Amino acid sequence: MLMRIAFLLVVTLSATIGLTEELKPTVEVRGEYLMTLEALLDPGQFLANRRVVNMPSGGTVRGPRINGTIVAPSGDWLFLQPDGSARLDVRLMIKTDDNELILMEYGGVMAFPKDAAERLSRGELLTYADGYLLTAPRFTTGSTTYAWLNHVQAIGKMVTFQRGRAIKYDIFEMK
Repeated sequence: MLMRIAFLLVVTLSATIGLTEELKPTVEVRGEYLMTLEALLDPGQFLANRRVVNMPSGGTVRGPRINGTIVAPSGDWLFLQPDGSARLDVRLMIKTDDNELILMEYGGVMAFPKDAAERLSRGELLTYADGYLLTAPRFTTGSTTYAWLNHVQAIGKMVTFQRGRAIKYDIFEMK
């Protein structure tokens, strides 16, 4: 009987202070297409402590308001996790078609099921349907033309990935 009273008291208090209400977001987040990035990759070199480094050897960015190529210095570091996933730490230099420089930096998470990871290691082409690869790009530039990028937080989702060849992302400006 004492347990039943305690249960009823907890349910009554929870309802009174709103703990049983469904949680809903306060704000809405939406993305606007910014660009597609395709970075050409080398096969990568394994370093100590479960790290891999790739030095992008070129690539492109194409979008409604920005177009250019990926130039040196640029680098892509992966931190392999014990569960098979990886954390990304990437720095890319973009030279726009009108000769402005933009630094693009992003972290991210890459996780593929075992069969997709094996296909990737064999050099097969993976698509967004094969696993999880999301990034959070931000930009830095001294260009007055592209100064608006200094205030952008973006989200990128892998379109295709082929180890030792290229990775392609669609990138969205978050609003």
